[in-house]
Amino acid sequence: MTLWRVDGRTHMDLQLNGTRVLITGSSQGIGFAIAAACAAEGAHVIINGRSQASVDAAVQRLGGSAEGVVADLSGAAGVQHLIEAAGRVDVLINNAGGFDVSDFWNVGDQEWNDYLELHLLAAMRLSRALLPGMLERGWGRIITVASEAGVNVPGDMLPYGVAKGAVLALGNGLAKLTKGTEVTVNTVLGGPTYSEGVQRAVEGIAAAQGMMAEDLRKALVRDSSLLQRFLEPHEIAAPVTFLASPLSVASNGAAIRLDGGVLQTLL
Repeated sequence: MTLWRVDGRTHMDLQLNGTRVLITGSSQGIGFAIAAACAAEGAHVIINGRSQASVDAAVQRLGGSAEGVVADLSGAAGVQHLIEAAGRVDVLINNAGGFDVSDFWNVGDQEWNDYLELHLLAAMRLSRALLPGMLERGWGRIITVASEAGVNVPGDMLPYGVAKGAVLALGNGLAKLTKGTEVTVNTVLGGPTYSEGVQRAVEGIAAAQGMMAEDLRKALVRDSSLLQRFLEPHEIAAPVTFLASPLSVASNGAAIRLDGGVLQTLL
């Protein structure tokens, strides 16, 4: 195991230097935090987002270790554009997604289709295109950022929770195709994370209710997790970056909890 020092701290070398890492939905939030962590390990990262301005800004923040591809992954055409633009990919991190609170009785078929397209089918299409190259080269990583909501599905977020549950099944099945190689497929169950999008939502709700945003932030997760606070994007990014590295070969086909203790059962 190689250790190195930066800023007076000792770090483990995750051996990602020179790898090409594609992170979907990475112009901000958890995705950007993952991209920054991988870039810090020497990886060449491919940023993806839906707007040119947000992608350009993210690439500029990361500097010379990144490139950007604008693509909307809510349909097959956008996914195909990303595949063609990315070229060789050693590590695929499926992070693109979105969520909202909704009344099950008022959710139409199109909204269900939208959730499945973005969360499940985009991950499937990217994996279908990029996994063969990983298998041929004998090494690669596919990691999907799912949610604890895929296991404990909220009644007011059914399309989101069901889509995340389907992603768990996809990862488990894909891992079985990697037998005898150094390619792994894992899924992480993220918990409530204070990304830019969540911050905007909390601030909007707080303003509408006439309360301080920080008070609402604390109240929303005080009793829902063992950590009793929102996670920060970098707290998801660090273990995901480890899973992207050659050092994580012992984990394959797994659903790994990064939820701050929202899920409190043994299995």
